[in-house]
Amino acid sequence: MTDQTAAFLAANAYAPSLTEYMRRQTREVMVGHVGIGGANPIRVQSMTTTDTMDTEATVAQSIRMIEAGCELVRITAPSINEARNLENIKRELHARGYKAPLVADIHFTPNAAEVAARIVEKVRINPGNFADKKKFEEIDYTDDSYEAELERIRAKFIPLVRICKEYGTAMRIGTNHGSLSDRIMSRYGDSPLGMVESALEFLRIAESENYYNIVLSMKASNTLVMVQAYRLLVNRMDAEGMNYPLHLGVTEAGDGEDGRIKSAVGIGTLLEDGLGDTIRVSLTEEPEAELPVARAIVARYTHRAPHDPIPAITNTAPNAYLHTRRTTHQTHNLGLIQVPRVMMRANTPVTNEESLTPYGYRYDRALDKWHVADQAADFLVMEAAPEWAMPRGLMGVLPYEAWASLNGARLDEFAPWCPDFDRQTGLPLGQLHPTLNFLRTSDRAVDEGLCEWLKAFPTVVPVLYTTNQHAMPALRRAMLTLVEHDVKNPVIIERAYDNQMSHSDLQLYAATDFGGLLLDGYGDGVFLEAAQLTSTENLALAFGSLQATRSRISKTEYIACPSCGRTLFDLQETTAKIRAVTSHLKGVKIGIMGCIVNGPGEMADADFGYVGSGPGKITLYKGKEVVEKNVPEARAVDALIGLIRASDRWVEPLA
Repeated sequence: MTDQTAAFLAANAYAPSLTEYMRRQTREVMVGHVGIGGANPIRVQSMTTTDTMDTEATVAQSIRMIEAGCELVRITAPSINEARNLENIKRELHARGYKAPLVADIHFTPNAAEVAARIVEKVRINPGNFADKKKFEEIDYTDDSYEAELERIRAKFIPLVRICKEYGTAMRIGTNHGSLSDRIMSRYGDSPLGMVESALEFLRIAESENYYNIVLSMKASNTLVMVQAYRLLVNRMDAEGMNYPLHLGVTEAGDGEDGRIKSAVGIGTLLEDGLGDTIRVSLTEEPEAELPVARAIVARYTHRAPHDPIPAITNTAPNAYLHTRRTTHQTHNLGLIQVPRVMMRANTPVTNEESLTPYGYRYDRALDKWHVADQAADFLVMEAAPEWAMPRGLMGVLPYEAWASLNGARLDEFAPWCPDFDRQTGLPLGQLHPTLNFLRTSDRAVDEGLCEWLKAFPTVVPVLYTTNQHAMPALRRAMLTLVEHDVKNPVIIERAYDNQMSHSDLQLYAATDFGGLLLDGYGDGVFLEAAQLTSTENLALAFGSLQATRSRISKTEYIACPSCGRTLFDLQETTAKIRAVTSHLKGVKIGIMGCIVNGPGEMADADFGYVGSGPGKITLYKGKEVVEKNVPEARAVDALIGLIRASDRWVEPLA
């Protein structure tokens, strides 16, 4: 290995191994009787949504969460009154036989944190708003003036650190992408680096007091930002000799399938590389609904090791902190600047035009016209070519022999069929399609010989699959082999799953496997093989994974917080109302925030924002700019639609 290669790999080091599954070793942090990190299993947790001053409601919801598998219960404490009431909640839970540690969630109120730290087992503070209020100001700091700001923060933070140390209370320093302070934004920008530095500043203050009972988190609603921030944090901690446990989560993931896919993409990508000691899945649903999802994500790694060996990475590595799509040439509509495509297998014979309806193509026989859905397959694997005309935009993929048997008039570059062959059964010796051919091959077959062959046949697109239990890293290693040999052919990523797997597990696992590769810039298309899914479910999962990684946008995106005791309206009901009237706005991102804690910051990642600003009052945002304050909740959804119209982003839904 050259010195240059060693330096590159070291700079990109963020995991114990990129090819062998192993947990990153961290210090153990005790939260009451529950250990996080060290030799402990990955813990799952959630957060109450009740008013913290309502002791009975909070206790009842906490019990439902604990019985669903919650190992740590987080409760908001927005003021001293709520912080004090944590004692009543804790006492009542203990009286009913529930000993799960409690975590106080603190924003803006150091004095509430100091009260809570004497009562509960852990406090969570947000370094972006613990000592600051966000005004979106750009400040030109000198080194001296920046240091003076750190001294101001130190004075506010040290009292809490000393209380935690005295009472044996753990702490989470939880950075949120949406609430970075103006100070951090001014120096580091709205970036993963800014998130990491925000946490490290507070961490160094804690260490100066010899306090180490700390867990760290780097949450964002954008999965790409979230994954890069955690990786960078680990890299920086390793450089400074730190080994704190990590709390993983995608904040404001939303609800339903979208929320589950988005959470699996972000959390699963990091767990694949052994990062993460506790997780929280943030869904805009009842908190007890989060626990089965979190437990399913974690369960996948319980028996991950040992697995089939994967060749070590020695020559190159993905850039862990900057998304760069693998460089390819364009083959038909794959690669280069084309969005990733979706391949599907026809699960029933394609006998007439109506047979294509499940794949996103609806034929109007009266008008002799095809209607193509926003989520429609790009390639359909079939056994034989139909006699009638295929819809424009859909290419049929046929076994090589079936394709070659077509008459010559149907073999030109405009014909809607192309061949698929398996290298294990021999390469076709006859004619290849002039623009597109698919070669199905396993990760273990990607070697120097195949790489040289692919370079000689630029119209061949590998459909890459693996049987390795450590699937995502195995496929990533194969992609790196292509990079090392300068292969520019686009690649379709195929994942096949046991047909006995539940729909819910399949949803999470496929999102992780596709998502982890797409976040690293690998894959020009996805091919999901799952017999237990209907075609509609298959399409939704494939396109949902692409959407969650921002690789291909095919629908509206909702950045919706999961609710908590600070929430000023019914988030589930409101999200459903907004979704009902905006779900047709392809590519529009709408933030739905229960309160101001993360609202303004997360609006920077959304096109439009709907944020609770007081009882029955909503503030509307365009980006991070306030457009209208104190809109009565009764007319706020209509006002949001008016804002979207005024911004020329509204289209009328199809009848």
